[in-house]
Amino acid sequence: MTTTAPDCVFCQIVAGEIPSTKVYEDADVVCFKDLEPKASVHVLAVPKEHYANIVELSANKDLLAAVVKAAGAVAKEHARGEFRFLFNTGESAGQSVFHVHGHILAGKAQSEGDLF
Repeated sequence: MTTTAPDCVFCQIVAGEIPSTKVYEDADVVCFKDLEPKASVHVLAVPKEHYANIVELSANKDLLAAVVKAAGAVAKEHARGEFRFLFNTGESAGQSVFHVHGHILAGKAQSEGDLF
């Protein structure tokens, strides 16, 4: 694990080098609106440290917990605390930026079988 990756767009967003619409930030996590939203609330929760995917991040349980806590705070403010939290791991699973990020999705009623 490295702290940052110079060619990573999310590391650049965390560093303030690329603008984003931030909705939450603390010492460990930044959350910003997705550029191509799939729901009326679609926010990405990104740890400030660079990990490629959720499996790598699971080695740092405190940081993983911080990401989940941040998602809860965003959902509380923007979606009455109700949300879906989705991680894509690997290209064939839809991951296009290889800096772990959780998709906070909310804004309409969902059933367990729904996917955005």
